[in-house]
Amino acid sequence: MRISNERGQDLIEIAPQAKPPVCKILDFGKFKYEQQKREKIQKKNQQVSLLKEIRLHPNTDIHDFEFKAKHAYNFLEEGNKVKAVVMFKGRELAYVEKGEELLNKFIEKVQEIAKVETPAKMEGKNMSVILVPSKTKTSKKTN
Repeated sequence: MRISNERGQDLIEIAPQAKPPVCKILDFGKFKYEQQKREKIQKKNQQVSLLKEIRLHPNTDIHDFEFKAKHAYNFLEEGNKVKAVVMFKGRELAYVEKGEELLNKFIEKVQEIAKVETPAKMEGKNMSVILVPSKTKTSKKTN
């Protein structure tokens, strides 16, 4: 404590349970500043992955399907997850296999840049599949 007072710095106890306790002499304000700076840099470099949703219907036309597939492709290139949902209304529930075919076609359209995280499954009146960007394509884009 005497040495830290002479230097005008703080005495910080690192390991109080050790015998003898381990202490360090340093400027605590400067230490906190550098720690905040490191955390800010880590936060800046961290990648946030969003879940984007693409909604389709069993009777979605070819042009609309291509348009939505192109949007999904762009989302995946940006590093976001994509949830493709086929929404059934009324009697369309009798043609669930048509929606499944549509999702399989959708997966084939984006398979070069994405992989399936959760396979197609029914959730009430909706059938959905979640796609995530494959590591190889996204890493080339960021470099």
